[in-house]
Amino acid sequence: MRALVMAAGLTATGVFHLVRPQAYDWMIPPELGPARPWVTGSGVVELATAALLTAPATRRAGGWAAVAVLVGVLPAHLQTLRVLRGRALAVALARIPLQLPMLRAALRVARPR
Repeated sequence: MRALVMAAGLTATGVFHLVRPQAYDWMIPPELGPARPWVTGSGVVELATAALLTAPATRRAGGWAAVAVLVGVLPAHLQTLRVLRGRALAVALARIPLQLPMLRAALRVARPR
């Protein structure tokens, strides 16, 4: 069940990255170069990870891929802290600790008992 919930979330964000990439462009740290390849690439990776999570045979690999995605988006989260101010900054700050339960869930899928 946990894997399917993660797959649904990754599918939604992956599709949104590909359909509305301009919504994410500003989050890419300028040090990484042009934003669009990072945004579309992350959308593709999110969709591939979601696909891995849906099949029992590839679920563990999907869990590890989800861990990599969650760690990989950390620079974008940190960039939001550099750019945002006021209430939006408070929301961005609150989002970062929320990555921990998602990371923990991904690890549980990657390392089943």
